[in-house]
Amino acid sequence: MQNTKLMLSSLTLVGLFALAGCSFPGVYKVDIQQGNVVTQDMIDQLRPGMTRSQVRFIMGNPLITDTFHANRWDYLYSIQPGGRERQQERVSLVFNANDQLAGLAGDFKPGVSRDEAILGTDLPASTEDPVSTEPEATAPGSLLEQIQRDVDAAEPVPVPTPGSLDTN
Repeated sequence: MQNTKLMLSSLTLVGLFALAGCSFPGVYKVDIQQGNVVTQDMIDQLRPGMTRSQVRFIMGNPLITDTFHANRWDYLYSIQPGGRERQQERVSLVFNANDQLAGLAGDFKPGVSRDEAILGTDLPASTEDPVSTEPEATAPGSLLEQIQRDVDAAEPVPVPTPGSLDTN
């Protein structure tokens, strides 16, 4: 009788330990995000020839600035949604000797929306370079053409330089 009580209690204890490692259905698990959040809109704003400060304004501070590759910034982002498999995205930006953006590599491509790629929506294929610095052709008389004319006609205004503060 005492052996069966001991055996029953030990089996109960082993069963509880086994269940402690299992995940129960309906239990909420937190999404784990790490790194820089990079969106397709950010990538689409990048243009060759941008300075490091302009790139930093759009993309934020890089996650990795390698000492051995000073002209490369790496942005990494990983997410593990609700205990499922971890997904990771990477973008590397390369600068030339003049500290201007020269190129990018990674999971994002300029001009290609990841939402459209996921949903399977096909856009007409474009023959032009998506990272081109040349302006897009607009239809005559369109709102875009009017805005472009207004921008082209804008005159630069000099910024006043503050004088020295005299404390006397």
